[in-house]
Parts: sequence; C-alpha cells; structure tokens
Amino acid sequence: MRERLRTTFGEDAGRYDRARPGYPAAVFEDFAAGTRVLEIGCGTGQATVPLAGRGCVVTAVELSADLAAVASAKLADFPDTAVEVGLFEDWPLPPEPFDVVLAATAFHWLDPATRMTKAADALREGGTLALITTHHVAGGSERFFADVQRCYERFDPATPPGLRLSAAADVPTTFDESDRFGPPRFRRWEWELSYSAAEYVDLLLTYSGHRALPPENREGLLASITRLIDEEHGGRITKRYLTELATAARG
Repeated sequence: MRERLRTTFGEDAGRYDRARPGYPAAVFEDFAAGTRVLEIGCGTGQATVPLAGRGCVVTAVELSADLAAVASAKLADFPDTAVEVGLFEDWPLPPEPFDVVLAATAFHWLDPATRMTKAADALREGGTLALITTHHVAGGSERFFADVQRCYERFDPATPPGLRLSAAADVPTTFDESDRFGPPRFRRWEWELSYSAAEYVDLLLTYSGHRALPPENREGLLASITRLIDEEHGGRITKRYLTELATAARG
C-alpha cells in the first residue's frame, strides 16, 4: 500500500506544482553557496529552487518522471542543479560524497530499514542529514476544521470519529535512531495560507490519501467540502502549517 500511495503524487504534476505549498524562507538560511546537496524526492522543486537560489550545488532524485520534468524546467537557469529520475533506494551513489542529504516531506516514504544507512553512505564525514516535515496543526479557520470532519466521516470510513488537529506544541519531534548520526537538532516554524474552496480542493487532490479513495467517495467528499466552505465559511478558509527542520551530523 505504501508503494502505491508513493506513486500517486506524479499522477497530476501540474496540480502538484500549482497547489502544494513551499516552505518558509528561514528553513534554508543555513545552506551556504557551494554546498553539495543530494535531495531525495524533490517533487516539482519546492525546496530545490530555494536551495539553487542560494547557490547550492544540487543533485535531486525524484521517483516520478512527470514531477522531475516540471522541476527540471524550473531549474533551467541553475546550471549547478540536476534532477535524476529514479527510486532513491536503487539510485547508485556517486564516488564523491555530499555535504548535505536533504528530504523535504519525502523521507517517510523511504524504506525504514535502509533509509538512514543509505543517507549516511551518501554523506562525507561530518556531513548533515536535513529532514523537512510539514504538519497540519490547529489554528487558522478552526471551526471549519472541526466541521469538515463530518464530511470525512461520511465519505471516508477510515476516518476516526471526532478527529481534531493537534496544537503545534503537541506535535512530537521524530528522528530515526541511528548510530551513523549524532543527536538531532530541531527547528520549527508556524505559518498560514488562505484558500478559496476551489484552491483548497486543488490542494486536497495532491494528497495521497485523497487520491487513493474510490472515485465516488472522493467526488462526494470534495463536493461536500466545497459546499461547507462556500455556504458556511464565507467562501474562504485559512490553514495553519507547522514546518520542522531536523538536522543531524554524520559521525
């Protein structure tokens, strides 16, 4: 199931690029020009473009050829970047190690049995593993996110009853235990984006769980959410995100 969900992101690369949010600029402040970065699962370049703009030398590995094509086009003005299509677990590491291995909202899709080992193997001694994670947290249009659970409970039977978003302070930090890396450092940023009903549905259609629903359930869910936003929430809602950057040095 995980492998099936992992491939859904490339089914509509244009929507993914249009609707998926990027990351706060502060996430990239410590990435210096000339840093050699291996990015795992670059999507359409939401993190790759800021890294390239800071002068990093980026090699990105992306499973979806369609997503990779969009990223490559956006990076055309950055000759020190390259996007390769492939499964990271199978991708052959080059002879020269990297300064940073980075995964932005992608590391959890990798095989837990091998991901830390291969990331360490790709790094020079003292190099950094940097993991960016996005969480959906309480805030913004809080009444909408309580009300919308009725829609999910009706159309997605896997939805736990009464589910609510956690406050950012209650979201635990996570980092795989590994003797290949030192203790992790965590930094976090909370931020918000506003969406019309159409924009919010566009965003939901980039999430694997929504795309994997049976078509009739998915269509019913999205129509129900659209009505809720337009009829009960003034046609616009605000969503709060928590972005976490976890870094650890290879020993």
